[in-house]
Amino acid sequence: MARHLAMVAFLIDDDAELAHQHALSANRRAGRIPVARETLAITAYRTGDYALALRELRTYRRLSGLDGHVALMVDCERGLGRPDKAIETGLEADTSRLDTEQRVHLAIAMSGARLDLGQTQQALFELEIPELNPTKAFSWSPDLFAAYSAVLEDLGRSAEAAKWLERAEQAARALQAHHGSLDELEVFEVYEDAIEEERDAELENEAAEEMIGEFAGVDEAADESDPSDDADRSDETDADIEADREIVESVEEEPAEEEPADEEPAGQIGDERTEAEAPEAALPEAEMSIEDEVDELLAAAGITGLASGVDTASEPDDGSEPLAESDDPTDVGDEAEERTEQRD
Repeated sequence: MARHLAMVAFLIDDDAELAHQHALSANRRAGRIPVARETLAITAYRTGDYALALRELRTYRRLSGLDGHVALMVDCERGLGRPDKAIETGLEADTSRLDTEQRVHLAIAMSGARLDLGQTQQALFELEIPELNPTKAFSWSPDLFAAYSAVLEDLGRSAEAAKWLERAEQAARALQAHHGSLDELEVFEVYEDAIEEERDAELENEAAEEMIGEFAGVDEAADESDPSDDADRSDETDADIEADREIVESVEEEPAEEEPADEEPAGQIGDERTEAEAPEAALPEAEMSIEDEVDELLAAAGITGLASGVDTASEPDDGSEPLAESDDPTDVGDEAEERTEQRD
């Protein structure tokens, strides 16, 4: 809506029809906003659609509670061919709520309505207000002086009419000089496409320079790194490697811990270990126990001296035959050992 209103202000003096189309678009988008209805009323008035202008002005007055455009309402009634209604509308307005410029334009509109009714003298009276001062020029002075000159011309007072018309022109020139409207303007031709292309090229160049600068900064930082820092990092790396090597060597030199011997008896159920799996340290103890058992068996059989390597044997008391000389005592030991192993 705001963009359409801006276009109205830009086009209203040069292309009132196009400005009116923008006002219609703004009104469709924000019909309850007073400024949209006000703008539509003004463009409709400029295009000669007095009925639409009068309707929108009444809506604007209802929404805003302001009578600032009462002069336009009087003119719209005149444009619709209803000067009596125009005078009635002007008389209903509260002039105390209007500023000076609005009161002057209302007096001009009311004078025109009187002229439409043929009330020329009353039309002149409508314009004889305090603001009709020929010694000072205000924004409303040219229009007020020109309207007064036109009424005097209708009354047949041509000399006075010419004088007031000249005063109107003088007031307009004074205002133009005051606002600098006659100053020479310097016109510049702007090509938006070329400017955009140049701007894009500049942005691309700036981006490329920034990227190159970043890479250059990284390289300089790498080149300017402190050699002592590199040496410290290398020393720390060597120390870490040496520490790891010492740990590995200490682990390799450390003897393996002997597993605790199983104290369960050899004949216990569930013992799945074999002689091959038994620790080598336990073998001497097993051999000693076998020799003791062999001695006990030989002593029970009445045979002595084998443990010390003597071949003699005593005759048994129970009438058994003595051991033959050809018999080897180690056979008996082997047999006892086999029985021991079977028992285990």
